[in-house]
Amino acid sequence: MLDRDGFRPNVGIILLNHKSQVFWGKRIRTHSWQFPQGGIDRGENPEQAMFRELHEEVGLMPQHVQVLARTRDWLRYEVPDRFIRRDARGHYKGQKQIWFLLQLVGHDWDLNLRATDHPEFDAWRWNDYWVPLDVVVEFKRGVYELALTELARFVPHLDWRGDARFDNHGYHHRHDRTHGHGADPGHFSRSGLAFDLPPGASFEPDPQTSQLAAADERKNEN
Repeated sequence: MLDRDGFRPNVGIILLNHKSQVFWGKRIRTHSWQFPQGGIDRGENPEQAMFRELHEEVGLMPQHVQVLARTRDWLRYEVPDRFIRRDARGHYKGQKQIWFLLQLVGHDWDLNLRATDHPEFDAWRWNDYWVPLDVVVEFKRGVYELALTELARFVPHLDWRGDARFDNHGYHHRHDRTHGHGADPGHFSRSGLAFDLPPGASFEPDPQTSQLAAADERKNEN
């Protein structure tokens, strides 16, 4: 099921434990790590798809989690041609995702990577919230950065005003805020949704997002 632009509707899941660490899964038979995600089937809304994928990929049921937040808008990434089936090239472009932030209210032993006969992961661990993006397949990194930053304010016990900065290799860095003149360097606006980046943070969105942010700044100056 594709939209008119060739993007498949999809959900992404950031699952927290009681320490505000995130579930980090290793894709089966690869060296890539990622969050659970999956397509929205015809007739499903994003939340229904999220709960189905949550069970299929990590074995959890709705009673095992609490929904803390979700991204307001679709986040999109394009898939390079070499990762697209030959018969889908030309009309399939990539994924558009709604991301959910979940709190695990069950136990670690409730997770089960073999809940179905088509597992997505063959290993998992709890990781600090600002995951290392260098182990994520490259074309998904921008969406991960956007989702983590937008949802950080809803994470219990997380100093989301600390630094959310990722360098070009996908590593997270933390340092102290330095105040300058003019606009707050920790403030970012995407598609009309304003949120604060952590102190001293820098952000490297995709070109479309950069144009939106620049337009917002020009509007504020006038």
